[in-house]
Amino acid sequence: MKFGPVTPDEALGGVTVHAIRQNGLVLKKGTLIGAGDIAALKQAGVKEIVVARLDKGDVSEDEAAGSVAQAVAGEGVSVEKAFTGRSNLFAAQAGILVVDRDAVDRINRVDEAITFATLAAFKPVVAGEMIATVKIIPFGVEKKLRDAAVEAARTGRMRVAPFKIKKVGIVSTLLPGLAPKVIDKTLKVTAERLAPAGASIIAERRTAHDEDALAPAIEELIAVGAELVLIFGASAIADRRDVIPAAVENLGGEVEHFGMPVDPGNLMLLGHVKNIPVLGAPGCARSPKENGFDWVLMRMLAGLKVSRGDITGMGVGGLLMEIVTRPQPRVPVGTEGERDVAAVILAAGKSTRMGGPNKLLAELKGKPLVRIVAEQALASQASPVIVVTGHQSLEVAAALKGLSVTLVNNPRFADGLASSVKAGISAVPGSADGAIVCLGDMPLVDAKLIDRMVEAFSPDRGSLIVVPVAGGRRGNPVLWSRRFFPELMALDGDIGARHLIAQHAEAVAEVEVEGKSAFLDIDTPEMLADARRA
Repeated sequence: MKFGPVTPDEALGGVTVHAIRQNGLVLKKGTLIGAGDIAALKQAGVKEIVVARLDKGDVSEDEAAGSVAQAVAGEGVSVEKAFTGRSNLFAAQAGILVVDRDAVDRINRVDEAITFATLAAFKPVVAGEMIATVKIIPFGVEKKLRDAAVEAARTGRMRVAPFKIKKVGIVSTLLPGLAPKVIDKTLKVTAERLAPAGASIIAERRTAHDEDALAPAIEELIAVGAELVLIFGASAIADRRDVIPAAVENLGGEVEHFGMPVDPGNLMLLGHVKNIPVLGAPGCARSPKENGFDWVLMRMLAGLKVSRGDITGMGVGGLLMEIVTRPQPRVPVGTEGERDVAAVILAAGKSTRMGGPNKLLAELKGKPLVRIVAEQALASQASPVIVVTGHQSLEVAAALKGLSVTLVNNPRFADGLASSVKAGISAVPGSADGAIVCLGDMPLVDAKLIDRMVEAFSPDRGSLIVVPVAGGRRGNPVLWSRRFFPELMALDGDIGARHLIAQHAEAVAEVEVEGKSAFLDIDTPEMLADARRA
């Protein structure tokens, strides 16, 4: 290809390399110069113009781009007509993008003039989404280079594998302390995950966290037509001999791989029973945030085989978020022995189970419940004490009169518990390392318990979430490191943050308690009467 400056008379048949704007003339880059253009150039006083002109053995940029794009497009891929040396490729259907990386590299190594870029391999795509582009850098290339790129493209076509699995069954195992609403939230999140693939949950089972109970539940789901079984354990899988893998093997199934080099998502299990794929979900799969579970799930929904080698090859790019137990310089955390913890008291609810009266204003030993909770928080190490109000906010504020608390009104309290958590967390001072979230209807939580939890809070040692425990059952309040504030602010509805505790099990410290202090929340008139008698 010839390239360089020429006079207007010599430019005939050439392509403009640069846009020209002079004396009212506008000639765009890439214009094929004709006789009329030459006259216009002369009239505008242009003496010299840089053009590119194809030699006999060259092909134009558009022809080259279109040829390579057509050659590399496989099943489920459509090609846009080339323009200005670029040909874009699009998904013709929803599915998973399958790319041969070696083929992409071979195309790009033919010559610097020819480039080919794609979305990440195995990315879920929707119909009409742009998935790749071929761009020719100069205005033309030698025909032999175009032919070499076309040959490289044909040996590794990209395709969109359509989603095939539509019927999904889910088993949730149960242990004391796992609230039903956590499972309900997990089902909702999973249904939203499956929706883009056109898949849905056809049945779900809830069973004890025991291999003898889990195995028949898996069989039941397969019997009703599940093409994929997902298992959400009440406790994370710790070993190949744990409950979930044991149940799979008890059914004559096979555990193909346990663990993956993707974080979050490490504790995922891949197996099958009666040729039906089974995924043991990691705790992070309860969250809608992208994690390693998504990478495997979406491939399987497209009917793509996921091998041990596929999973072990996910390490590069597999760190999807910072590990919360690792010190993070960007987040100021007090040094060991120095703990700056705020208290957030949730006191915005409507007390619907009380049948009318606001339970927070009910008196116990002559004091409103919410005042008892606030006084204990004020007597602890926690500071400041923030009270989130909503329903009957003026009356609640009056019950707290004279106390050195910060009142934060939540106008959206009717949306559910999450709205109050977010209102309280947003009011925590920037200097605080964390916040202990207390419930306004738990009058037995005293300053000593709060102080013990603050003492157990140790960011430098990875104790970033602190919960009270009795007999293996977790209660309230819960102390959260500031590192989890973004996740608390992303909560929705009336579920609270229990699923985050399961998701970040490695960051949890437990404080053993005796009695009912961490478990007695007064929700009904009967419970209030019992508390008064006690």
